[in-house]
Amino acid sequence: MADGMNDFNQQIIEEFRANEGRVGGMFEGAPMLLLHTTGAKSGDERVNPLMFRPDGEARVIFASYAGAPKHPAWFHNLLADPDVTIEVGTDTLDLRARVTEGEERTRIWDAQKRDVPGFAEYEEKAAGREIPVVALEPR
Repeated sequence: MADGMNDFNQQIIEEFRANEGRVGGMFEGAPMLLLHTTGAKSGDERVNPLMFRPDGEARVIFASYAGAPKHPAWFHNLLADPDVTIEVGTDTLDLRARVTEGEERTRIWDAQKRDVPGFAEYEEKAAGREIPVVALEPR
C-alpha cells in the first residue's frame, strides 16, 4: 500500500507544481499545500500534499491519514522538527507547526468537518484516535 500511496502523492505533487497549486480530481477546488518535513529517523526531506484550512495567519492541516488507526508519518516528522516549509500556490513559506488543543482544536475541527464532510468520515473510521489538528504559523 505504501508504494501505491507514494505514487498517488507524487502525481498530486506534480500536478500541483504544474498548475500553480491547483489540482483536479477528488481535490479539485480544495485548498491544497505541499508540506515539506524532515524525516525523524532518516533526516531526508519528505513532501506530502495536504488539504488545509486558513485560520488567521495560520494554515491548518489535519493528520487524518484517511481515518487510519495511526498517525501519518509526516505528523511524527513535524513533532520531531516543527520547522517546516510549505508550497501554497506559487509561494514557498517557512513556518512552524503547532498542534492545537482544547477549544481551539474543537473550533477548527468542527468547522472542517462541517465544510468538508469527508473529515467526519475519517473521524469515524479512526475508531477513537483523536485526529491531530496542526496550525502552521509564521516563524
